[in-house]
Amino acid sequence: LEAARAAAALAGPTDGRTQAAPLSLRAPVDGTVLRRLRVSEGVVPAGEGLVDIGDVSTLEIVADYLSADAVQLREGTPVLIEQWGGPSTLEGRVRRIEPSGFSKISALGVEEQRVNVVIVPEGGAEAWRGLGDGYRVEVRAIVWEAPDVLAVPLGSVFREGDGWALFVAAGDRAERRAVRIGRQSDRMVQILDGVQAGEEVVVHPADQLADGSHISGVRPASRR
Repeated sequence: LEAARAAAALAGPTDGRTQAAPLSLRAPVDGTVLRRLRVSEGVVPAGEGLVDIGDVSTLEIVADYLSADAVQLREGTPVLIEQWGGPSTLEGRVRRIEPSGFSKISALGVEEQRVNVVIVPEGGAEAWRGLGDGYRVEVRAIVWEAPDVLAVPLGSVFREGDGWALFVAAGDRAERRAVRIGRQSDRMVQILDGVQAGEEVVVHPADQLADGSHISGVRPASRR
């Protein structure tokens, strides 16, 4: 009935001499106008959008993760939000991991399987006040952490048979050392056994490097 009355009010007289009265359209929810879908006046078909309205105090972040990385996440996993333009790193947590993935071409032209992960902010709306709809951010999920970890650069370890090895500096000579590794990131790898804190390791050893070879430019293993 309301739709019929609205249509009748807009139709008005048919002689073209009298203009129909303006029709008031009320927003269905409280919020902020995010974008105007129509700028100029004109005929609007039934059901066509006029504006997008959203509540920016309830922002969520949707980040597409590689499916192999998404399986390591859980609801409640802490997340760090960086490169958003503000002076500090923001905190959030995973609210949902979508059950269905999709294909996406990477910047290198490789087809990847991606999964959307929904992240909600922590720390109150004031901390997120500078962000808005459609803004760009970078996120890092913390899937594991420990207070005291012996770590070396990822490029220092290499496969040796069924295990792993690296070269330790013994003076100015390289000493091949079998190691047992644990967790790893894109930059560092945890050493569980085979190296002591403070020992210097060779980063990115050449294929020609062998036990007893002369070396220079090494980096010590460190606690993190």
